[in-house]
Amino acid sequence: MNKILFSGPPGAGKTTAIAAVSDVPVVSTEQKATDAVKAMKEATTVAMDYGQISVEGGKVHLYGTPGQKRFDYMWNILSKGAVGLVLLMSNTSADPLQELEEYVSAFRDFVNETDLVVGVTRMDEAPRPGLRSYQERLQSLGLNVPVVEVDARAPEDIRTLLMLLLTMLDPTVKR
Repeated sequence: MNKILFSGPPGAGKTTAIAAVSDVPVVSTEQKATDAVKAMKEATTVAMDYGQISVEGGKVHLYGTPGQKRFDYMWNILSKGAVGLVLLMSNTSADPLQELEEYVSAFRDFVNETDLVVGVTRMDEAPRPGLRSYQERLQSLGLNVPVVEVDARAPEDIRTLLMLLLTMLDPTVKR
């Protein structure tokens, strides 16, 4: 149990979340945004982010995927050897529930073999849809997984997501 994948659309907070909890300096491949993403933020991940966190029993490697679908070939590469997925969704998206469905679909084979937790960011900026709507959409896709409101900048929020996932993977993991 040594590799966890973070994914989600651009601007959901993947790079920020990994940086918030990593025990080592984060390796980031952010570059200046040159497409529609530049309306949201100045830089975007083009290959991956990497960080590491210590838990009882060892170190966990944290890999963040690029959010843009044009870099989706990296999703499969980075998912190799991962034991679970943290899916971050921004509630400020035009249609976050549709994006949720798209990312679950893209990672469906991986999720069927591992576990998934969903963190919803930016709910302070856009309180709707609520967490229940995410749960209902996931249930309509045949998934019953934790959905938690998080601030990607808050280490305690990201640790909570990671501990939820690690506990799902191995109930003997201590927080």
